[in-house]
Amino acid sequence: MTDQAPAPYAGPQRVLSGVQPSGDLHLGNYLGALVKFARLQHETPTFIFVADMHAITVWQDPKKLKDQVREIAAAYLATGLDPKVATIFPQSAVPEHADLAWVFNCVARVGWLDRMTQFKEKSGKHKERASVGLYTYPVLQAADILLYKATRVPVGEDQRQHLELTRDIAGKFNHDYEAPGFFPLPEPLTQGPGARVMSLRDGTAKMSKSDPSDNSRINLTDDADAIAQKIRKAKTDPEPLPETLDELAGRPEAKNLVAIYAALANRPETEVLAEFAGQGFGAFKPKLADLAVAVMGPIGGEMRRLLSDPAEIDRILADGAVRARALAAPTVAEVKALVGYWAG
Repeated sequence: MTDQAPAPYAGPQRVLSGVQPSGDLHLGNYLGALVKFARLQHETPTFIFVADMHAITVWQDPKKLKDQVREIAAAYLATGLDPKVATIFPQSAVPEHADLAWVFNCVARVGWLDRMTQFKEKSGKHKERASVGLYTYPVLQAADILLYKATRVPVGEDQRQHLELTRDIAGKFNHDYEAPGFFPLPEPLTQGPGARVMSLRDGTAKMSKSDPSDNSRINLTDDADAIAQKIRKAKTDPEPLPETLDELAGRPEAKNLVAIYAALANRPETEVLAEFAGQGFGAFKPKLADLAVAVMGPIGGEMRRLLSDPAEIDRILADGAVRARALAAPTVAEVKALVGYWAG
């Protein structure tokens, strides 16, 4: 008898992703994730959560966390997610995330987690002071994904390793509990152009909400004046824009601004260079500022409108949590039966 490949997952296709409520969202989040969520919701059943359980792996002010959850939800809505189409909910409102994470803590191996590079980067030289949650959060992330049996997950390069861990956990669970095809092995959805937006102050560093300089990023809540000013102050070099992408090599700030323009305009970078080749940043920056204001300005205005009515945001989140639990609870019930938990 020859060994047979594990039975493939035969369930429905689903997309899942989430964003931590740990600071202001910015242009990089919009181009790398939010705009993709808005498109995916019309293609595949989509579950988008606010990752407040992940957020507390590092200290969060309890007085601010709920407002930060609302802000992420407002960003989802302002950038095109429709709560009648996508399921939008707070992670902590669905206790099955924690239930499944514990089972997966017992499926995953210590050696697997030891290889996770993000923990090493975030804990630095004092990993003994880091929370256990920061060490094990990739397991919770696996539970987030597999609780809804998501088959596709939008990821950036920094999360690919965690998705591989999710696949390992799913495969081991299916094998150990003799449940072939029970959990899917989710595939990554690469973000595409505009996914890795760099700092406006340093073209070699990713745009980040943790950067101490507010001028390094365009926040989703920035008004038109702030957006234009940040573009005008963005770091550049003295050379004019070239004709080809190859000629941008070694010019990280120039490359970043061209990439931002292309992503906001939904055009190839080659087209942008063809239009602006030979021109300096004195000509290019005003055009980029106008484009950024046209695209991002309305998002900030809509977020401010939404945040003025927190009760409506809470209603949307509560409704999403009910819908999420309707799918999550049966999955956990099946897992408990497979594991052999006492059922009464």
